[in-house]
Amino acid sequence: MRFLRFLLWCWLMGLPLGLAAQKSKWIPAKKLAVESIERHRHELIALSDSVWAFAELAFREHRSARILADYAEQKGFSVQRGVAGMPTAFVATYGSGKPIIGILGEFDALPGLSQEAVPKRQERIPGGTGHGCGHNMFGAGSMGAALAIKELMERNMLQGTIRYYGTPAEEDGSGKVYMARAGLFDDLDVCLDWHPDYSNKANVQSSQAITDWTVTFRGRSAHAASDPWNGRSALDAAELFAIGINYLREHVKPSVRIHYVYSSAGNVPNVVPEEASVWIWLRDSKRSGVSELEQRMKQIAQGAALMAGVDVSLQLNNGLYELLINETGARALQRNMELVGPITYTPEELAFAEQIMKEYGLPFKGLDGSIKPLEQTKEDPDGGSTDVGDVSWIVPEITLLATTAPYEAPWHSWIVVACGGMSIGHKGMLFAAKVLALTMVDLFQQPQLRADIRAEFERRRGNQRWQPLIPDGPPPIPD
Repeated sequence: MRFLRFLLWCWLMGLPLGLAAQKSKWIPAKKLAVESIERHRHELIALSDSVWAFAELAFREHRSARILADYAEQKGFSVQRGVAGMPTAFVATYGSGKPIIGILGEFDALPGLSQEAVPKRQERIPGGTGHGCGHNMFGAGSMGAALAIKELMERNMLQGTIRYYGTPAEEDGSGKVYMARAGLFDDLDVCLDWHPDYSNKANVQSSQAITDWTVTFRGRSAHAASDPWNGRSALDAAELFAIGINYLREHVKPSVRIHYVYSSAGNVPNVVPEEASVWIWLRDSKRSGVSELEQRMKQIAQGAALMAGVDVSLQLNNGLYELLINETGARALQRNMELVGPITYTPEELAFAEQIMKEYGLPFKGLDGSIKPLEQTKEDPDGGSTDVGDVSWIVPEITLLATTAPYEAPWHSWIVVACGGMSIGHKGMLFAAKVLALTMVDLFQQPQLRADIRAEFERRRGNQRWQPLIPDGPPPIPD
């Protein structure tokens, strides 16, 4: 009777009954995967620390991409470099045939966050860059997981193909969207990724869809004092546009976020500005919501141009879909997190974390290496967008979050940079590599798990099909 009640609960929760009864076990392949990561731990830490020191911005990650691609090649992967028109994008492959399991790696940094691996504000390079989102660990940790699977394939313990994607420009440029447009994810059965965080979780929360636009107004210049009546101010139109956008805020859903800056607004006060432009980002929890918002934004731009007597043009710079969650995959990830167990910290690491939070001016709430239970998926996610979302509309995507910084540390801050260059970050990276590798063992060995993940993906995706929200032409590679 108790077992029947358990099965009824599983059915009510939508949990596949075959998977519900399973618990991950230390089968030989999983033991060997963890041994591989431990055996290569110093190499993976060295990779992470090198990328941390390079701290290269989007599309400029030449040394970071090279060191990761070179490592993969040295370990026996077949590496294709410069894919999708991006010099810093690459794909490393081992094996043949189906299933094909992919894993993502990122390695771009952020401006203005240069920081030593010390618990106080101390720039490495004044005004320099830093890994305030922990992508140095992301790229290296995923590489460790891929290598563990490759070594199992060499032992004939797994059959199929493992594919590591070196994906540039997540922070600014959306490298994965260009890779997706080139069809590089189309034949995958499942894709995995992870992201540094302040908790260990199997992610079941989506991200926000976003589009990035430049709205440019063009008028006619004139002397602002002697004959302003002959001018048509592009800046007037830009300001009217901003006023219209701000009045729109009252009439949008709570899930909407709108941000803008003036990217040009004239040169000197005594000349009626001939050109002005506004750089604007539109976000919502669903791509369909962003599409509706875009139409309102375009109408406001046209109205502002009409009022100021100028012309307007709109340029789509970029856009991202929301993350399509896969709870079946997240449950498989959860079981393997519990198998690996929590991250433990030394007194020195706890002291480092406490000091760095106090230096930042925030209360210290601990360094949380515990395994969080699986959450319920929210209808509307918290803020933030990622190009992993686009991948998730092409192939089932499973995301892990792993602790690499103190609890509730602010992301995109020098706290994350400092922790990512020392043992707190290293431990989270190795934890992530192990959990991802163990989950991939399940994916390779369990056809039914792959089928269940695919079935949920198809149900959630419905009739909507992914289309790239980027301009025609090559990626915006800087000179």
